[in-house]
Amino acid sequence: MKFGKLKELSFIGSADIIGTGITSIFWFFLASQISPEKYGEIFYYIGIAATAGAFTLIGAQNTITVYSSKNIKIESTLYFLSLILGVITSFILMMIFYQIDIIFLLFAYVINTLAIGELLGTQSFLSYFKHKLIQKILTLVAGILSFVIFGVDGIIFALAISYASFIVVIYNRFKQTKINFSLLKGRAKFIINNYVIEVLTKSNSNLNKLIAVPLLGFGVLGNFSLAAQVVNVGLIFTVIIFKYTIPYDALGENNKKLKFFSLLISIVMAFLGALVAPSIIPRFFPEYNEVADVIRIISFSIIPMTLTKIYSSKLLGDENSQRILYSKVISMITFVVAMIILSPDYGIIGLTLSYLLSTVIETVCLIPQIKVYKNKNI
Repeated sequence: MKFGKLKELSFIGSADIIGTGITSIFWFFLASQISPEKYGEIFYYIGIAATAGAFTLIGAQNTITVYSSKNIKIESTLYFLSLILGVITSFILMMIFYQIDIIFLLFAYVINTLAIGELLGTQSFLSYFKHKLIQKILTLVAGILSFVIFGVDGIIFALAISYASFIVVIYNRFKQTKINFSLLKGRAKFIINNYVIEVLTKSNSNLNKLIAVPLLGFGVLGNFSLAAQVVNVGLIFTVIIFKYTIPYDALGENNKKLKFFSLLISIVMAFLGALVAPSIIPRFFPEYNEVADVIRIISFSIIPMTLTKIYSSKLLGDENSQRILYSKVISMITFVVAMIILSPDYGIIGLTLSYLLSTVIETVCLIPQIKVYKNKNI
């Protein structure tokens, strides 16, 4: 790998590795201080805000990344549409939950997603590093302070505050480029497909939270969410590579060796998670008595999730998102059906198996496209 590329990758990598480490400290600290039920309740509301945020993002992160990398000045237009839809969504959430902190977190997620898409697309990796690190540090500092002062009720609002620095990116883009709806012409299909993919991705990743609570309760979700933190750590390298390769795939430049290396790392992380973490995590979190069994199963989702990221990068770079859309739909249906069948008898293990199965199915759905790109050095 050339020195320039290595330097660029190091900005993304160090930001994500350090950032994930910082937020993991916060979430593990919080888990040690509160019950699984309270922990699960926090992630339930986070899931609601994240899912609602996906519905507002006309300018999905991958859309912004692809068009920014191609120097198509469509960002302000997509930002405007997303923020308007965010206002509408916030009124709906307020009428349902009567919690203003969820509204703040909704807009925080929207602004973060849009800004990250632009920074990656324009290959502003140093700015990405700075903003990402600021956000993660604020998560830790504001999160702990809010917990000490306000208790569990202050956590959601603290998370929203942590994304404040990304407002600068959005503001600068509005200053630099005008809103131009004519740029949507000829690009609507790709934008809509990515919008639906974003909705399905966030809905799918948060379905475990939204479905688990009415079926199994906050305590089960608390144990599952703690185990999911182990998966997040295991996926660090995968996420870094995905963020790095999308803009280059959009320009027709493959990174085959890097993608293959990320797959090898994911296999190692999956087995480490399954074999090592279950003997360590319960020692620090004795109240989370079901987390060990969940970790043994859920860790293996790292492998199919990595494969999905690798091939999604190429497809998105080619503005070919239809296959990804199909895979998301089938994955979501698989999860819901498996949950309905397994959770009544197997509880949290049924939830975990449903999650793992849905990640495998999503990858399998991309296999036909893998063959299509076999002669293109993916």
